[in-house]
Order: sequence, then structure tokens, then C-alpha cells
Amino acid sequence: MKISVKHYVLIIAALSSFLTPFMGSSVNVALPAIAAQFKVDAIVQNWIPASYLLAAAIFAVPFGRISEIYGMKKIFTYGMLIFTVFSVLSAMAPDANSLIIFRVFQGIGSAMMFVTGLALLTRVYPPQDRGKAIGINIAVVYIGLSLGPVLGGLFTNYLGWPSIFWFTVPIGILTLLIVLLKLKDEWADAKGEKFDFVGSAFYSVALFLLMYGFSLLPNTSGIWMLIIGVLLLIGFVKWELGNSSPVFNMKLFKNYTFAFSSLAALINYSSTFAVSLLLSYYLQYIKSFDAQTTGLILVAQPVIMAIVAPMAGRLSDRKDPQLLAAIGMAITTVGLFTLSFINQNTKLELIIVALMILGLGFGFFSSPNTNAIMGSVERKYYGIASATVSSMRLIGQTFSVGIVTLVFAFVMGPVIISPESYALLLKSIPICFTIFTIMCFIGIFAAKAKRNSNNVAKGK
Repeated sequence: MKISVKHYVLIIAALSSFLTPFMGSSVNVALPAIAAQFKVDAIVQNWIPASYLLAAAIFAVPFGRISEIYGMKKIFTYGMLIFTVFSVLSAMAPDANSLIIFRVFQGIGSAMMFVTGLALLTRVYPPQDRGKAIGINIAVVYIGLSLGPVLGGLFTNYLGWPSIFWFTVPIGILTLLIVLLKLKDEWADAKGEKFDFVGSAFYSVALFLLMYGFSLLPNTSGIWMLIIGVLLLIGFVKWELGNSSPVFNMKLFKNYTFAFSSLAALINYSSTFAVSLLLSYYLQYIKSFDAQTTGLILVAQPVIMAIVAPMAGRLSDRKDPQLLAAIGMAITTVGLFTLSFINQNTKLELIIVALMILGLGFGFFSSPNTNAIMGSVERKYYGIASATVSSMRLIGQTFSVGIVTLVFAFVMGPVIISPESYALLLKSIPICFTIFTIMCFIGIFAAKAKRNSNNVAKGK
């Protein structure tokens, strides 16, 4: 049977969509082992995942626009190559600082893959099949999230944490071969248009200052970074509104579906991404489980996600996707609220049930919400819409780790996590979950906010 181009696109989008969540969830489980080897404090420890996410968030929007001008396949290919090369270097990192730097470049490659993968998928699939394709793609994301803790724990226990990075290398090579051998076409709907270097610089520097400054609070330097970051972000919006070829078409946000569904995605990822990080710390430091057992416990959430996401994606082709996303957000809020009462005596069964609730909620939220965003714009805006989805996810994930880092900085300070600091760690974790619960509750209303009378954003 001959495989069509759209199926090859689904395969490469799925493979690339597997790598990023797998890397994130597996490294979270390995963090205690990495921290022990490199002898770093809790704040530096959190920067090992945050550096990757921050780099991906910073470069997602610029590369979304670049892919529209120079070709989605080309940017995807270069992104996969960069990701694979720096996976090798991360595996061989001699110290924590080198690992953080290599993860920055790995994040850049990830941004190039993610913004183009979803855009290609939306480009080649017709509207009536798009939700199903997005649902399959997001299910693969959850498979990556599911295998991450399990394989990450196994690799860390038996082969050492560098083996996590080595595992992604053959997947990267396979994806590159499929792209080079099977995808002959190029997709560049904005070919010949100018790239907005000034707007890109505004956006990237503003986002870096906001995220990095947030992690430095309550220090004065962090406050100044936040102030400058906000001013640059205001400058970015003004510049983009007056630009004939913007890197980010701000006028798309006049579309309520696009604007509020994007906001809902930001809130959802901000509220949920650090759950596995916090529970990895809790299970390994407080409950004294090893990395392998921790991974098996954490898998409860993404397994439910992987089951629910394709069904929710198909359902969103027929039912109101924003209503489904709001239901998902409400279920997620219940799961986070349950975890906000966690303490030293919390039963393991309760944690597993809470993780399953979170998996159900996120599975119901993600596919319909993505379908709402991508279905609300014209074809020529698929690249930037895809970049928006990726940016909301990545900024949200970075913000989620940032909240944990901020709480740790206030409650624990820059100490190495050891039995002497376990009481402070146990005090920090419920605070984080309480903040996430409040955020997610607000997100319910963003997910179901006012919709456009028609479902197409003209971007005008």
C-alpha cells in the first residue's frame, strides 16, 4: 500500500512531537541523580529543564514566521538536526553549566520542529479530518510523556542519566531520513515577504528578561529585568501593529476564539507542567522511592492523556471545541486541588488518583483547544498559529517551572536538597499546587470565552 504525503507528514510530526515531551518528563525524573553528580543547589537544578523550555519559547515565534517565508520542511529539517546533535552533546556534558548550555541549543532545535510540525499537519489535512490528525499527534505527545518517566527511571537506574539523551538520537536520525527521502514538496505560503528582525529581537529579549527575571525574584536584579521585559513587550506589540510584514500578526488576537483559546493554553500549561517535577521531588526525596519506581507512578497521568486525547480530538470535529476544552480545564482543576493538600503522610493511592484525574482533564483540554486555535485562522496564517500554540505551551511550561523556582527561592533559598532541607521542600510543594489550582480555575473561563460569529480569523 502506497503511503500518501499527508501520512508521512503525520509520521514526522508524531516522531518530533514524541521527542520533546519525552525529553522533558524523563529528565524530570533524572534531576535528583544529575544534581547529585554535579553537586548543584535546588535553583540550578530547576534550570536544567527550564533552560531548554525557555530557549524553545523564545525562538518559537521567530521560526514560525521564518518557516512561512523560507519553507516549513526546510526549517523542520534543520531543527531536527540541531536537536539531535545537541542531544549527543548533552549526554557527554562534563558539568551542570555545560548541560544547561547544550539544553538551550536543544530547545532551539525543538522550537524549529514543533512550530513547523503542527503547521505542516494543519496544511496537508482537510478541515473535516484535522481534529483527528491533531488528536493522534497529541496522543503521541502523551505517549512521550508516558514513556518518559518509565524509561527515564529505568535508564537512570541501570545506565545512568546520559542514556536518556542517547535514546533520542536514533529517533532524530530516522525522522531526518523520512523527511529527506519522502517529502519532496516545500510549503512556504509567505514566500518573498520580509522577515521582521526588529520585532523578533524585541520579542526574544523581552521574553528572556521576563522569564529569567522571574526566576531571580525577590532580588533587585530580577525586579529590574521584569520591568525592562514588560516595557520591551509593550514596544514589541506597538512595533508589530505598525509593521506591514510582522513576525507575529497581533491582529489575529482580534479573533476571540484565537485570543482566548491561546490564553487558555498558556494558563493550562502554566498550571500543569511542573506537576511531574514536583512529584518527582516528593516521591524521591520525601518518600525515598528510586527513579524507576517514581517513573512508574508518574506514568498514571500521561497514560490517561494518551487514551482520551484522540477521542477528544475526533469529538471536537463535531462538537464545540471550546466547551470540551473548558470541561477539560475544570477536571484538571479538581486534580490540582487534590494535590494541594499533599504532606508527608499522603497515601500513594491518592496521588495516583489525582494524576489520573489530571490526565483525563488535560486529554479533554488539549486536542479541542488546539483544534479551536488552528481552525480559527486562514491557511496563510497556519505557520504563525502553529507558532502561537507552541509558544503558549512552551511559555506556560517555562512559567510553571518558574513558579516552582520562585517558591523554592522564597521558602528554601539556594540550598542543595538534602535531608536537612526536606521540611522546607515539603512546605514548598503544596504552595505550588495551590497556586496552580487557582490559575487553572481562572483558565476555565478563558477556555469558554466569547466566540466569533464565524470561525475564521482574517487577520485584518
